[in-house]
Amino acid sequence: MTNSRRQLIQTLTVASAALAAVPLAFAQFHPSPNAPNPNAPHRIGDPEPTVGDKRALDKQNQAEIRLEVQKLQDMVNELKEDLDHTNPNATLSVSFVKKTQQIEKLAKQIKDRAKS
Repeated sequence: MTNSRRQLIQTLTVASAALAAVPLAFAQFHPSPNAPNPNAPHRIGDPEPTVGDKRALDKQNQAEIRLEVQKLQDMVNELKEDLDHTNPNATLSVSFVKKTQQIEKLAKQIKDRAKS
C-alpha cells in the first residue's frame, strides 16, 4: 500500500511539474518597447549609416588599444624592475600591490575595448 501511495505521489508530482512547464515552453519573449527596431526605415533627420565611419571608428579604436597596450607594457616593466630591486625574503610593499591593481584595471579596460 505504501508503494502505491508513493508511486501516486511521484506521478502527480511529475505531472504537475510538466503542466507548470508548458506555459514556459510556449512563452514568446518580446524585446523591450524602448529598444530600437532594426527593421525600421531610415528617418529623415538621422545621419546616414555608412561603412566608412565604422572603419574609421575601428581604426581609432585600434590606435587607442595600441596606446593602452604600450602603457600596460611600461607599467609591467616598471613593476618588474621594482620586484628585481626588492629583497626576496621581505614582504611586498603596499605600493607594489597598488601597482598590480592598476595593471589589472588597465588590462580589463583593454579587454573590454577589444570586445566592442
